[in-house]
Amino acid sequence: MKKLFYLPLAILLVGLSSPVSFAQPGLALDLAADNANPAAPVMGDHLRFWSTITNTGSAPVQGLVAWLSLVEIDAGNEQPVDLEDWSAHKAVAGASLGPGQSLRVDWPMRLIKSGDYRVVVSVTDRSGRRVNTSPTVQFHVRRKAVLRAGRVMAVAAVMPLLIIGLVALNRKKSI
Repeated sequence: MKKLFYLPLAILLVGLSSPVSFAQPGLALDLAADNANPAAPVMGDHLRFWSTITNTGSAPVQGLVAWLSLVEIDAGNEQPVDLEDWSAHKAVAGASLGPGQSLRVDWPMRLIKSGDYRVVVSVTDRSGRRVNTSPTVQFHVRRKAVLRAGRVMAVAAVMPLLIIGLVALNRKKSI
């Protein structure tokens, strides 16, 4: 008799620990780099990515929210990147798509730091409990030389001579 009591309890506990999936209208999401992007981008360049969100279901999807995420993948420095300085266009909110409709979104970005990165777009809707993500697009940003020796050497050589000249001129006036 005790075994019969524990069997339904065990079935209930197993059922509660199983993952729960929620139905959501079908959304297809794609992401691609713009063809006009530089082949070897450097710090300060601008890149553009395009995502396409398509309602593949039979019902309208209301209140879409799509957002861009950037991840640095340099070995030993893997981390999400705050887009505050990289992109002013971080999300699309409130869009609705009927069955078979698509929404194409432009994601501009200014490259701030050198390294290896992946960008991804995520989307969810008001009634869904799931987040769909696009395939990632990986890119490398080369360091931009900010200090050029040719410009520094001219200033470094001329400044001491200018100071000596001003001191000598000031001494002549005071004599």
